[in-house]
Formats: sequence, C-alpha cells, structure tokens
Amino acid sequence: TSDWQLLRRAHRAILAVLDQEWQGRAEGLPYESAYDALIMASIVERETGTPDERQQIAGVFVRRLQRGMRLQTDPTIIYGLGSDFDGDLKRRHLADAENLYNTYRHSGLPPSPIALPGRAAIHAALHPADGDALYFVARGDGGHQFSATLAEHEAAVRKYQLQRRQDYRSSPGQQ
Repeated sequence: TSDWQLLRRAHRAILAVLDQEWQGRAEGLPYESAYDALIMASIVERETGTPDERQQIAGVFVRRLQRGMRLQTDPTIIYGLGSDFDGDLKRRHLADAENLYNTYRHSGLPPSPIALPGRAAIHAALHPADGDALYFVARGDGGHQFSATLAEHEAAVRKYQLQRRQDYRSSPGQQ
C-alpha cells in the first residue's frame, strides 16, 4: 500500500464516519456543517485522552459557542504555532492575534481541524453531554475538573495548575 492509497482510504473512512454521525446528531448544535463538527471533534481529540470525558469536553465547547464565548483552548494555539512551539505555551502566544488558531483571540471555531479525530471524538462533538459547565482545567492525573462558574474555575486553576503536584501529568497514560 502506498502512502497516497493509505491516506485516501483514511479520508474515505473518516468521511463515512462523519456522515453517519452527522445524520444522527443531537439537535440545536452550533454547527453550520459537518465540517464544523469535524473541527470540533479534532479539538475534543486533542483536549483529552480520557474516553469518558470526551462528551463533557464537547459539552463545554458547545455551550461556549452557543453563548458567544471564545473557546479558549490551548491545543488550537499550539497547532497554529506549528514547529515554533517548544513545549512551553507562553502569555505572548495567548495574546497573538496573528495566529488564526488562537481561540483566546478569535471567536468561533478555528479555520480547520487541528488533529485527526477518532470515531469517539466525532460522536462526542455531535452528542455533547448536557450540563452547566463552561470551564475545565487539567487535574494532573490525566482528567479534568469541570466548573460552571468562573469563580469555581479560578479556584480549580489555583488548586491544580498553580500548585502542581510533583507527579503531575496531562494525560492518563503519561509517565
């Protein structure tokens, strides 16, 4: 199998999954097209490696879009930085409006997917969890703390980010 054959097969497969999931999507989603759902699924894919959090993450982002809030998600910025990203996301990166993938500075979805999402992330983007959480922060054990208010979120940031444990890890399988 050539690299092009493999890519074509993968492309056809993801389009088939996307079409199938799009046909059975939840109502009231803030997407204009299946491509928008693919972009959201790519963000969900990069935000968590914890399978049972995918729909919660998607729910947070869908509620943010529905309220006109910015997504404010680090993986989109990192994608936009490309090879300039050295593993350390800095304040200047968050302030950079030139980065079209900077969801701290630009409203709505970024211009394209940031990763190749799997079926579970596509499903989550099209069937987000209900709830009131608008924020989440990595706990350091591979999962996230979800919060409904900015005050709750800021407390969680203080607890999990500003006072990181020595064994902090951002994904479940990371050592």
